[in-house]
Amino acid sequence: MLKRLRNLSRISLHTCTRFVIVSCIVALITGLQLTESLWAAKFNRVVDIGQKAPEWKELPGVDGQKHALSELKTSQFVVVIFLRNHCPIAQAYAGRIRDLTTKYRDKSVAVVGINVSDETGESLETMKAYATEHRFPIPYLKDSTQAIGKAYGATNTPHVFVLDSKRQIAYMGAIDDHNQPEKVTEHFLNDALAALLAGREVDIPETLQRGCQISYRD
Repeated sequence: MLKRLRNLSRISLHTCTRFVIVSCIVALITGLQLTESLWAAKFNRVVDIGQKAPEWKELPGVDGQKHALSELKTSQFVVVIFLRNHCPIAQAYAGRIRDLTTKYRDKSVAVVGINVSDETGESLETMKAYATEHRFPIPYLKDSTQAIGKAYGATNTPHVFVLDSKRQIAYMGAIDDHNQPEKVTEHFLNDALAALLAGREVDIPETLQRGCQISYRD
């Protein structure tokens, strides 16, 4: 009788241990699946594709006016590009930004540049000179607090975000795949806009941003 009780105890303990292990594995897998479903972004740990875009308000521009995301409500899509005057990679994209603005000007696409860098030569006054030199046809805004850059998880210049008609993030990352325009083979931003304008989902909603690193004060 005592032997049978010992055997039953061993079986119960073994079964319980297996149950605990299986339960832990199931919980771990479920947790990983939940995390993946809630956070799919690979290169941004602040915002995700499909997330409501952070809004900016009262940001001064090189035109002497203050600007907000809400003033672009008549545009179906908004392209937000984080820029910097003295970044050679951002400078290399100045012409492409002009071309992009011209191409989509009559297609309800607004393009906005935002500078959150506080290094020497990144003041609003120098931004005005930069915008004139590069013939920027877009609002070029300054955020001295750096708050909007942090809110978007912007890490480089240029770092681009496309907002859809609901002002959700539909694409984020690089403009294309090469600093030199003649060597570009992948037009990420153009492809994203073309898909959205055609009423389709963006095939590649996120790419790795490239450019000069943005330095945040804290």
